[in-house]
Amino acid sequence: MPRSALRDLLEDRYRRYARPEFIATDPVALPHALSEPADREIIGFWTAMLAWGQRKTILAKGRELLDLMEGQPAAFIRGHSERERQRFLGFKHRTFNATDALWFLEFLQRHYRAHESLEEAFARHMPANAPDVGPALAGFHRDFFADPDAPLRTRKHVATPQRGSSCKRLNMFLRWMVRAPREGVDFGLWTRIRPAQLICPLDVHVDRVARRLGLLKRKQTDWRAAVELTARLRELDPTDPVKFDFALFGMGVLEKPD
Repeated sequence: MPRSALRDLLEDRYRRYARPEFIATDPVALPHALSEPADREIIGFWTAMLAWGQRKTILAKGRELLDLMEGQPAAFIRGHSERERQRFLGFKHRTFNATDALWFLEFLQRHYRAHESLEEAFARHMPANAPDVGPALAGFHRDFFADPDAPLRTRKHVATPQRGSSCKRLNMFLRWMVRAPREGVDFGLWTRIRPAQLICPLDVHVDRVARRLGLLKRKQTDWRAAVELTARLRELDPTDPVKFDFALFGMGVLEKPD
């Protein structure tokens, strides 16, 4: 497909699917239910890390987390006691279990007692000239598991490009936090990472449509594939390539292939 026709197609689908009407059935609905930036960061991060499987189940598990944190994630994270952590012992989502939940609480409490925003945990690893968020994701992963008591099993729930992962869930979370809220979907809470540095979340739907459109050639669905796809999207919009995540995902989920 000629580049101009491809751009027109993706711009059209971006306008069609980057709309608030689709929020209710998407995991981004959970941070949208809150108004304080730190609350949105915490439930957004945790929900994104659980975002595999049916969206209905992901939303239910996110709401369960909100209930466990008494509807005020930031206040709970900063102030909860060891005894109050015990309420998470029954939390489970697929392979994410109580051990993982307790470590998430430990990391988040340490971080928010020292910093106002989770942005610091990512942005401090970004060189000024970094072409993408790869260094931020790798640095965040190192910090998340820097403590010798960090459970080994929890590493599978927080990806890093250094292990070749496409980091789909982390890239989705960064999209929420970094991109401007002009469509009424993302939040634009963070300013130290630019939209041009984001990497497109590469899930099965985006992967399938990207290959069909000739945007992705690499056989594996990994970090290099996510970078390859984003590079192609950057040719169409250099300042905001990941806006086309809406188009590719919407085409994959809501449209029947020709």
